[in-house]
Amino acid sequence: MNQFNDNYNPRTMTPAMTRSFVSNVFLWMFAALGITAATAFLFGTNESLMSMLMYITPEGGARISTFGWIVTFAPFIIVLVMSARIHRMSVQQTVLWYVVYSILMGVSLSFIFWAYTSASIFKTFIIAAGMFGAMAVVGYTTNTDLTKFGSFLFMALIGIIIASLVNFFTHSARLDYIISILGVLIFTGLTAFDVQKIKQIGDAGINDGDMMAKITVHAALTLYLDFLNLFLYLLRFFGNSRD
Repeated sequence: MNQFNDNYNPRTMTPAMTRSFVSNVFLWMFAALGITAATAFLFGTNESLMSMLMYITPEGGARISTFGWIVTFAPFIIVLVMSARIHRMSVQQTVLWYVVYSILMGVSLSFIFWAYTSASIFKTFIIAAGMFGAMAVVGYTTNTDLTKFGSFLFMALIGIIIASLVNFFTHSARLDYIISILGVLIFTGLTAFDVQKIKQIGDAGINDGDMMAKITVHAALTLYLDFLNLFLYLLRFFGNSRD
């Protein structure tokens, strides 16, 4: 978010305006989570919709369809496009892509309803929400500068991405367990770091109203990803398999 430093206007913001900005970020985040959850449940509990994402082989195994792979990777492309084109996209385009992203993520996450029981998914969601909320409060209220921790967490995130790619081929249960633990720790820390950065943006203020609106959506996307990844890593520990 440092790319917006040139638009800061420290003299125009009050604590109430900062709280309003942060509140709007969380509202956009909750809206996206709601869309994702509803879409995931709709697809995950409907066999005809799931048949669009996966199929049964003659040997009796399940395989992801071409459409399933598309909706799995499409959200990553959307995030890259939104980040690269934020200065050129209108507010309406930013919101549209944000909603599309939330829907696609819901479709891709529908697989968890086939892998885990609904009760364990709900339980994990509550745990993730509690952890996320606690770290969000820490990030908003702490006077400690979390910048140095953010750099470390980002490097650790790159590390688990590489480790996950390696484990995709090696299928090591021990490495998967280590990655899961690190994933929970990293996204727990990133939640506090990102909330503090968002508060700092709110404290500074931005002259351009349209830019402020777009940054609000992008900040919500950041928190959305923090929560979603925290939930998915926790699901590896608390999710009960349907098998």
